Amino acid sequence: MPQLSLHSPLGPLTLSEEDGAIVALDWGWGRDQTETDVLVAAREWLDKWFDAPSDHIPFRLAPFGTPYQKRVWDELLKIPAGEVRTYAQVAAAAGGSSRSVGQAVGRNPIPILIPCHRVVAAQGIGGYSGDGGTDDKVWLLELEGAPITGILRDQS
Repeated sequence: MPQLSLHSPLGPLTLSEEDGAIVALDWGWGRDQTETDVLVAAREWLDKWFDAPSDHIPFRLAPFGTPYQKRVWDELLKIPAGEVRTYAQVAAAAGGSSRSVGQAVGRNPIPILIPCHRVVAAQGIGGYSGDGGTDDKVWLLELEGAPITGILRDQS
């Protein structure tokens, strides 16, 4: 599976491609580096995204997951940059419970691109799968201009 890494404000990230689509984004530097058209486009998009977050992704995403997980991830793609939704709000749209949404969000194989950082708990920030945990989540939400002051206050 071709992979390509990039430096980011959150540390090194590695993109993986299969059949012309991005299938994973992992923290850390990948061992093998292959510059395919899709991986180069995704790396360039992320470089620009860290300067000016955007919702438009000009390449295909194909995460591996169950039908339910994919339904949840599709709902995450509908959350605009700078906004957040609670696990319960995503559950109302995708079906299931807050807990099942949290499990699907935690298994998102393409974080940042599928913006799981935009999902928060009813009272507090919730979790995050990135290497920096919730610090990364807060950083991403602040980058996007999301109104998180009340969320962080609720967590205290």
